[in-house]
Amino acid sequence: MERDTEEKILYLSQQDVAHICQDLDSVAIIREMFHLHATGQTLLPDEAYMGWTNADGEVVRNLNMPGYLQGSQRRAGTKIINGNIANPNRNLPRASGLTLLYDDTTVRIQCIMDSAFISSLRTASVSALAADLCQGPEVQTLAIIGAGVLAKAHIELLTRRLPALHHVQIFDINRDRADELIKSLSPEMQQRLAFHITTSAEAAIRPAQLVIPTTTTTRGYIPFSWLQPGTIIVNVSLDDVLPEVVYQAQKIIIDDWPLVKNDTHRLLGRMYRAGQITGPAGRDEGAASKDGCRGIDAELGELVIGTKKGRETPQDIILVNPFGMAIEDIAIAHRVYQLAQKQQRGIWLER
Repeated sequence: MERDTEEKILYLSQQDVAHICQDLDSVAIIREMFHLHATGQTLLPDEAYMGWTNADGEVVRNLNMPGYLQGSQRRAGTKIINGNIANPNRNLPRASGLTLLYDDTTVRIQCIMDSAFISSLRTASVSALAADLCQGPEVQTLAIIGAGVLAKAHIELLTRRLPALHHVQIFDINRDRADELIKSLSPEMQQRLAFHITTSAEAAIRPAQLVIPTTTTTRGYIPFSWLQPGTIIVNVSLDDVLPEVVYQAQKIIIDDWPLVKNDTHRLLGRMYRAGQITGPAGRDEGAASKDGCRGIDAELGELVIGTKKGRETPQDIILVNPFGMAIEDIAIAHRVYQLAQKQQRGIWLER
């Protein structure tokens, strides 16, 4: 049905978004986004952060993250995400939010959609792209630490993209969560792969060629000695590796240096402030310039456009530390919006 989109706003529920994303190559979308970012065709302003203590004494927060991409299809929008780590005790997701898309000409809001599914999909898609760009030994064993929504998104995407994958090692401090995660996967996936719930993070990580921590920890626990030669560890939850991994990994790959260095809470931001790491060569800090200071090797976008290499030898242990960028959400959300109109999904709201 034809709609006057200037007078209406399309709303897409989480169910709508999840259904439409089945028809998307999210990794290809994220690859294009990194190409645009590496060639100066994006805008990524500082995020607006607001934290407070709610009536129950819980620390909660709100993030507002705008972004803009040029390229063949100009797209702009913002991601609003709210979080409370106590929400799982209420049988609610830890974080939830909305993504808003703007018309490139009038700048009026044209679409509002649930952001949860896209957020987990784009995170897993960045990990999958990093595995492609830093590929070394065939990934036969995948280690997942933490058994929440992000873990499921990674398993579902990576198992479709890693043809040699046979074993998935899962560790969570709550064994029941790991059991529920496996049960939530499709019967076909459960039959094709061998899933192992381990008794420790170390037991999950040691046999793996690809390691994905998806936890809520703020304290590191993964030492360099757990990683076998050739391993890629995508530090999704940002604080799981110990500083020794940063120092000893053959390559450190990030998504966006300004985001990483400006953060005051996460591992790499803390190490930057302590004078322990510097930015990629050619950026504001240049290469590491003093004893004990480790330089970041590259951004993912540089690997996409071919100005930097992800891997030098099959034995390289590579740490990928993706902070997460709103333009990733905007890129996928834009394609979801386009397909929603073709498929006539969603609800049109009066302004």
